[in-house]
Amino acid sequence: MSFYSKLPNLGTTIFTQMSQLAAETGAINLSQGFPDFDSPLALREAVSEYTLSGHNQYAPMIGIQSLREQIAKKIQYFYNKQLNETTEITVTPGATQAIFCAIQAVIKTGEEVIVFDPCYDSYEPAVTLAAGRCIHIPLQLPHFTIDWQQLRDAITAKTRLIIINTPHNPSGATLTAQDLQQLADIIRDKDIYLIGDEVYEHLVFDQAVHHSLLTHDELFERSFVISSFGKSFHVTGWKIGYVAAPAALTAEFRKIHQYVSFATVTPLQFALADFMAKQPNHLIELPDFYQQKRDLFCSLLTASKFTFTPTPSTYFQLLDYSRIKPDFNDLQMVEWLVKKHSIAAIPISVFCQQPPQSLRLVRLCFAKKDDTLRQAAERLCAI
Repeated sequence: MSFYSKLPNLGTTIFTQMSQLAAETGAINLSQGFPDFDSPLALREAVSEYTLSGHNQYAPMIGIQSLREQIAKKIQYFYNKQLNETTEITVTPGATQAIFCAIQAVIKTGEEVIVFDPCYDSYEPAVTLAAGRCIHIPLQLPHFTIDWQQLRDAITAKTRLIIINTPHNPSGATLTAQDLQQLADIIRDKDIYLIGDEVYEHLVFDQAVHHSLLTHDELFERSFVISSFGKSFHVTGWKIGYVAAPAALTAEFRKIHQYVSFATVTPLQFALADFMAKQPNHLIELPDFYQQKRDLFCSLLTASKFTFTPTPSTYFQLLDYSRIKPDFNDLQMVEWLVKKHSIAAIPISVFCQQPPQSLRLVRLCFAKKDDTLRQAAERLCAI
């Protein structure tokens, strides 16, 4: 009997492929975006405490109250935005699940979703499963900026959603307050919603400010703003995120969320709420923590043949390999790096519908111990 695939063109993700290659070859894995160091001890101890004290049954569908209260306090502190933790904040099992549910909540058959390439690979499958269609707009090289006129020209009567990723993975580019105003001007009189993929919101460097959709009242009224505890607390394996959205959008989001996962792991929520209440400086100090790693990694790579500009955000650094293997595309380059030099990286082309022919960039994760970064840099400088 024949089987009809809803996602016929998709296979194993590049992240799984490269991590598997790294394991098989013994390479240093700078491909998938996860730390090789532990989360804070107090946070891990809190998990044990809440597990042993019996907090092991279903959590409320919207998330436990104490964690939603801490999220609301965080949003108030960083963005001067007051949200109702009962009607405007939902805890989810990861940001990817939140993005999926937000897309399902607003997209109907035949409607269009605008994304900016390179973009996170989960966007398009979620749109496809909602019977929608992705419209890809390339970001402008070399700084991965949005061409606002191109966005204006791409909007049609079918456009229902625009996905904004800032800070941007894989480039580290960030939007400015002027960018947000440009966006508001373009969609003001249109029936278009926004998803703000802001999982790297606390990893912005050089004293720069993250301009969240939460900071722009007009935009927030049509937005699902999504973030990740995994990125901010070094616990990517916990798969916990959250969505902040106006009450009407939150209600629609929860209709989907309750039938996808219903709830998020209970003791982990209690542990995060406890840690956030007792150690609020963790998020304040996080940019400096990761900037030190970025600066160390970049300083070590100055002796290499790669060219680069230190990333302004996220924990990813792009390297241009034009002076090393200009005849290689980036898929060939990452295979060569892992097999010949024991470094696993991610090609940028996999984030694009139509990657530029001249693209010679690979992405490396520097959320690693200093010793790991030194070993990786030594191998890269030897090329």
